[in-house]
Amino acid sequence: MSALDDFLQIGETVVIGSHTFEAEEIKTFARKFDPQPFHLDEDAARNSVFGALCASGWHTVAIWMRVNLLYQQAEGERPWTGDGPRPAFGPSPGFRKLRWLKPTFAGTTLTYSRRAMHLRRHPARPEWNVLTSLCEAYDEAGSKVLEFESDVLLKTG
Repeated sequence: MSALDDFLQIGETVVIGSHTFEAEEIKTFARKFDPQPFHLDEDAARNSVFGALCASGWHTVAIWMRVNLLYQQAEGERPWTGDGPRPAFGPSPGFRKLRWLKPTFAGTTLTYSRRAMHLRRHPARPEWNVLTSLCEAYDEAGSKVLEFESDVLLKTG
């Protein structure tokens, strides 16, 4: 068994955390990064295709990243018992297939997860792997509201 086997299992889904999207937070993010009326004003949102104030999709993805990093930090503080040095996450070379499947309205709590789908050696850096994960978010009713595939470098040596 390798340190990598102790660290992750392909096909395993990990719940990385939850976040509740409050109205003022939605508006603050929207003013800075996505100033569309249905993210900024309840009355405008009521008269939009959404019918109520909702978070920017970019906001939901940004929170996925924050929750993921907090999860990694907490995991990094736990004692390592695997073989060799603990594998370490590095930067991401990108993502694909981003889909916002359902709006995230004010007051909604999303639960975020990631599932390891594929691992391959980096062609130019043998101490690094490229991990592809399916990243998702679900609302309280269990409906998927967000999904994307993410690649991240994973140092194993």
